[in-house]
Amino acid sequence: MLINIGQLLTLQSGRSAGPRRGRELENLGIIENGAVLCFGGKIISVGTSKDALRDSWIRKSKKQIIEIDCAGKVVLPGFVDSHTHPAFVVPRLVDFEKRIAGASYEQIAEAGGGIRSTVEAVRNASVAQLEGRVQQGLRSMLAQDTTTVDAKSGYGLAVGSELKSLTAIRNAAAKWPGTVVPTLLGAHVVPKEFQDAPQEYLARVCEEMIPSAAKRKLAHFVDVFCDRGAFTERDSLQIFEAARKNNLAVRAHVSQLTRTPLERLLRFEPASIDHLDHVTEDDISLLARSNSVATLVPGANYFLGAGQYPPARKLINAGVAVALATDYNPGSSPTPSMPFALSLVCTQMKMSVAEAISAATINGACALRLQARKGSIESGKDADLAIFNISDHRELAYWIATNNCEVVIANGALVTSGRAELGAAAN
Repeated sequence: MLINIGQLLTLQSGRSAGPRRGRELENLGIIENGAVLCFGGKIISVGTSKDALRDSWIRKSKKQIIEIDCAGKVVLPGFVDSHTHPAFVVPRLVDFEKRIAGASYEQIAEAGGGIRSTVEAVRNASVAQLEGRVQQGLRSMLAQDTTTVDAKSGYGLAVGSELKSLTAIRNAAAKWPGTVVPTLLGAHVVPKEFQDAPQEYLARVCEEMIPSAAKRKLAHFVDVFCDRGAFTERDSLQIFEAARKNNLAVRAHVSQLTRTPLERLLRFEPASIDHLDHVTEDDISLLARSNSVATLVPGANYFLGAGQYPPARKLINAGVAVALATDYNPGSSPTPSMPFALSLVCTQMKMSVAEAISAATINGACALRLQARKGSIESGKDADLAIFNISDHRELAYWIATNNCEVVIANGALVTSGRAELGAAAN
């Protein structure tokens, strides 16, 4: 039981399940001097400390309850990072130096850097090596209150290597107290051995990779990088169709470098459309009328020195459901920190702190279609929440490059400083 919470951000809305839009993003459902009771990995009750201390069952069961005095600090739901790429081996330091010297993302890729430069190391790595790297990323995320993660493959770019990456993700997830949603991103870019035959690689993705991942139950989603230098709109529609035939849901990286029209992609009802640096008024209108979540990943814009960010205010004001993610990866966003992403969308994209928190919790859960279990502190949901050593929720985005997360509870497991110290479910 967490008690004496200064600000308890429940994210309860009292409306039907679905992503927050417009002014709904501002509603954090704050309870002052709050309390939360968890049992068996689930949230049992939410309210004030005064009411909790008056509860007859709690009073009778006091000796059986692990009580955490939050001493006026802030408690919020576990962050849902709905866009990450943790299955890599080494950082891309040569790319980093070239970018500092003035090379663009595309110039680096054309010179043999970028996504393809990560492929060789992943292909040569064992499942155990990849698993260890994924575990390292997950631990770093958990230390900053990320309790639910989308984990993509995408650096193998061959049937065997993509399945190996998904296996490593599954193995790492089994050893992590949080929740991992595996995503197949075999359609990240065309590997160099298929540069002269891209349609042959596309066929392998659709006819071998997707069916194999589905048969082995290694992925919940299929993703595709639909942009210049990667896959076309027509390719992406073909990949979506293959995913649908194999009963896998879809998501997409879209319009990061150049615009892709969204109308035909949205007909497949993707759970999320991510990046969206280049969108038109027509695209925004279509998104606002759809159930797809627009996932913004400002870490990539920051690290690439793009000087431009997705039009968050236009999207929100038009009624688009917006989520926030880190895009954790070795090439364009090497950060596991959701608080840093919050700071970026507030300072660079002019989202309010409340909007950013909603985007990083309940709307992130919607982007993974987990809103029935994740993203808010409500009775019956998974016990995913954290104590931050701050007195006001606005400090989450105010402090830059600072980890104020003190205690995390992930699926009922009590974690301190990113390390499972009590291990068992909090009862």
